[in-house]
Amino acid sequence: MSIIAPKQEKSFTAQFPLETFGIRHGYAEHPLFKLSAILELVKKLPRDRIEYNSGKAAVSQDPDTTPLVDLEPEEIVRKIETAGAWMVLKGIEAAPEYRALLKEALMSVATARGHKNLDEAGFESIQGFLFVSSPNSTTPFHADSEDNFFVQIHGEKFFHVYDNRDYSIASDEALEGTVAKHRNLAYDPKFDAKAISYHLFPGDGLFVPYQWPHWVKTADSYSISMAITWKTAEVRRRNDLVVTNSMLRSFGLPQPAPGQIPALDTLKVAAFRTAAAAVAPFRRSEGVRRAIRRIVLGKNANYYYRDKPKKTA
Repeated sequence: MSIIAPKQEKSFTAQFPLETFGIRHGYAEHPLFKLSAILELVKKLPRDRIEYNSGKAAVSQDPDTTPLVDLEPEEIVRKIETAGAWMVLKGIEAAPEYRALLKEALMSVATARGHKNLDEAGFESIQGFLFVSSPNSTTPFHADSEDNFFVQIHGEKFFHVYDNRDYSIASDEALEGTVAKHRNLAYDPKFDAKAISYHLFPGDGLFVPYQWPHWVKTADSYSISMAITWKTAEVRRRNDLVVTNSMLRSFGLPQPAPGQIPALDTLKVAAFRTAAAAVAPFRRSEGVRRAIRRIVLGKNANYYYRDKPKKTA
């Protein structure tokens, strides 16, 4: 079997990349996803690449009041069955063995779609996010600023995803906020009538299109999952434009929606990328990354450092 394959043969051509669909994958028994290997990865990653909180977060969780757990990252991995925690390891491609795995997975998709390499398939800015969650943990309602293949490796998950073309669920303004501010979205239980729901077991997964809102809950055993993400050139441009518009609005300067004035969009993206390139060397410092998050996302952006009084679930 391919590393990633659609459950329905035509999904790679009929639904990708605009609609969600189920997939199968070959990672359920992979040694890099055993708890012992994940513990070693936790030890290697910079601290700001590890985000965790209580698994008792609400589906409609306000990010400013996220419930925490009084444990260190290594403890969470060792005690994941009883820790009552949700944790994500971000940017796991920093470790060469995980980077190779991510590229192999996406290359299997590129080949199945008739492409010769990842660039030709539009798989750029490849990143991996590894989720380790205690039983009965919730990932709040949110949207992500990239496409991803989500794969379930250990345990069960209930994954509920919603079409972002339905503006009764999330407006353009709300979706812009998930790129420029915080990923969480306002949730209403009535949305569930429009959900596309997946019950995932090891070896299962799904494709989550760019900015399709979703929320997730684990079952009665601990869960290990991974999001294999990428950004196409079009997505990177839109994200850069959205962040620029948000920053300009924060200075009291109203901005037209993307696409209304194409020439202005091009100018803003060019300016943003010039500034980002100038800052890039400094972002190698964790302290600088932390400061930038605080400036752009607000005073609570770095809550997972636990450098303020702990709030336990």
